[in-house]
Amino acid sequence: MKKILLILSLFFLASCSSTQFVDSWKNEEMPAFKPQKMLVLGITQNLTARKIFEEHLKKEFLKRNINTYEGSTVIDASFTGSEKSEQEINEMISGLSKKGFDAIVLTAVKGVQEERNYDPGYYTVGYRWTRFGRYYYRYQDIYYNPAYYNEYKVYHVETSIYTLEQDDDKSLVWVGAFNIVNPENISNSVKDYVQAIIKKLETDGVISKAL
Repeated sequence: MKKILLILSLFFLASCSSTQFVDSWKNEEMPAFKPQKMLVLGITQNLTARKIFEEHLKKEFLKRNINTYEGSTVIDASFTGSEKSEQEINEMISGLSKKGFDAIVLTAVKGVQEERNYDPGYYTVGYRWTRFGRYYYRYQDIYYNPAYYNEYKVYHVETSIYTLEQDDDKSLVWVGAFNIVNPENISNSVKDYVQAIIKKLETDGVISKAL
């Protein structure tokens, strides 16, 4: 659990990135999704980063007339900052229902992948090197000089929407998987990712476009 929380913290701490859509699923058996009071929750021990993410996502839902609250203002940081039993989680959900919440949007990093590619200069076709010896000499540094490599990380992120008014096996409304490539700036990365989520939710017919 500590390793998972560390990964989640890295996502929210290290964030200009490129967000790529991977896949999504919508519960077609679910009636029209019209939550009356929804909670957005990013799981991380970094309170500042969590606040920024939840605030951005909340604003986008509010633009679409969805009454939304930030998880950091409702769920104590100590809850998301440590491992909880299934009973404790169920008690938390029950508490949210008593406060009038009927839906929750949860975002979590599922994994981090290390990637490596060659410097862009080495993608050109080597037609100039007509002699094998010169070609071999020119390109051997690709394998022996680390400077010719570009290393970056890809964060596999998942956002899910659950209704709190259904049984557990029917509560999932929508889930989307995205890749955040080479995150560098937290503000830009959060904005980019939130826009990707909202765009896909609109495309999948889960929410309407902002007026």
